[in-house]
Amino acid sequence: MLLSAGRQRSARPLITTVSLALLLAACGARDDAAKGGRGQQGTPEVGYIVVQPTAVPLITELAGRTNAFQTSEVRPQVSGIIRRRFFTEGSYVKKGQALYQIDPSLYRAAANQASANLASAQANAEAARVKAARYKPLAADQAVAAQDYTDAAAAARAAGAAVDQNRAALDTARINLRFTNVPAPISGKIGRSLFTEGALVTASQTDPMTTIQSLDPMYVDIQQSSADLLALRRALANGGATPASAVVRLKLEDGSDYSFTGTVEFAEAMVDTTTGTVTLRARFPNPQQLLLPGMFVRASFAQATDPNAFLIPQVAVTRDPKGNPQVYVVGADNKAAARPVTATRTVGVNWVVTAGLKPGERIITEGIGKVKPGQPVKPVPAGSPQNLVPTGKGGGGKQGGNRGSRAG
Repeated sequence: MLLSAGRQRSARPLITTVSLALLLAACGARDDAAKGGRGQQGTPEVGYIVVQPTAVPLITELAGRTNAFQTSEVRPQVSGIIRRRFFTEGSYVKKGQALYQIDPSLYRAAANQASANLASAQANAEAARVKAARYKPLAADQAVAAQDYTDAAAAARAAGAAVDQNRAALDTARINLRFTNVPAPISGKIGRSLFTEGALVTASQTDPMTTIQSLDPMYVDIQQSSADLLALRRALANGGATPASAVVRLKLEDGSDYSFTGTVEFAEAMVDTTTGTVTLRARFPNPQQLLLPGMFVRASFAQATDPNAFLIPQVAVTRDPKGNPQVYVVGADNKAAARPVTATRTVGVNWVVTAGLKPGERIITEGIGKVKPGQPVKPVPAGSPQNLVPTGKGGGGKQGGNRGSRAG
């Protein structure tokens, strides 16, 4: 009996060890089955869109520089000493407003002298006219020589011409006197004064006294490559693009967008030989005078419209090993096919595809990361909810479908 009890005690560890081994084997089998179940994925589900051609504006972004709508360099038209300045530097002045006064003393005296000369010439002309009138009947009666009448008539005409000459001299003197008050030739914001009171200015000087600039509206001169302009004109001529209304938008130096839009006024008919560019001039309203002459800006505008382009979400466009753009197309047999495309620019969140696609084709935009060329796929419209399937008999757990990330 004692021997039987000892054998029973020695068999218990063996039974425990065998039971533990069987339990671990069963757990391992369940884990392998679970792993095998998860690894056996079916046909991947992908989201697609149907593409159709649409009219896409050909947006061009170019560098530009702002210029004043009008610029006037104020220069004196007579010589003299500046006696007064009537404006505040940096203020707004109106056309015709007096800016400077040049000493008018000499010009007032010249005007008075010209007025006196005119009066003298008029008196002489009147005496010559009366004398010629008296000689006329006397010459007809042969009371005086015909030559005397001829001389008197000529003297009267010469005196009349002298009157006209002195009247013109008086007009000139009065104009010069008026020029001693220097007016604003245009309305706009005036700059600093380069000459102070007491400075001597001359009618032939090259330096301006000050500068006035009209800032509303403003011009923006845009430089475009002559090669790009030539390509655009060829596309327009071949019917590959249609002209677009040239509405221009600006991005300022700090990266912010200008709140007003402008229009292209004209393009120069010549190419700058030093830069190989053509200047396009756009006109912008500037009521707040935010734009100042000389600022660098970025101008974007549509010069033409491509009527047969495709807008493809950027997530749908991938790159092949050579770096060329491509998209995945769902074929008639629901197999994914890599399609090379021509996509050279973006509009918002879309690529503009100009070649490589046909109307009505289905382009994969969701689940691209699990797609390979020639692989069968389960296509559903992009944005559809993913299918949820139970993971066990109890239904306690669920997992998402196998479409994958929409970003691919």
